[in-house]
Amino acid sequence: MFSKVTSVFALVFALCLSSVAYAQESAKPQITGTIQSQFDAFSQDDFEQAFTYASPMIKSMFGSFENFGIMVSRSYPMVHRAEDVRFLELRTVAGALYQKVQVRDAEGRIHFLDYQMIQGENGWQINGVQLIKATGLSA
Repeated sequence: MFSKVTSVFALVFALCLSSVAYAQESAKPQITGTIQSQFDAFSQDDFEQAFTYASPMIKSMFGSFENFGIMVSRSYPMVHRAEDVRFLELRTVAGALYQKVQVRDAEGRIHFLDYQMIQGENGWQINGVQLIKATGLSA
């Protein structure tokens, strides 16, 4: 009896995991499209357009696209002037979706960032960006 319950639980758990993975993969084109559109706006110094991809929380934190643009150009120069952008894995962490992005800056340095994404009324929005510190690397 115990093994039947365990088998049923394992099957239900596997189905749940596969449906989460499918939902992530089906959202990935829209998520990467949102992030790429923001990179495109940054490349043209169109901070007003770039600000439209931010979540309501980010918009309320900065108040205006001008403040947002100042923060990005000072704190995330690799995003403001990205030479190359590559989208890596999309994953769920503590119930939130994160898109990992590899960026090559104007000096050729590689950076990894995590974009937290939320579903808004008009599609996916960027709810935060975090620079991932490289670990385990030595010169």
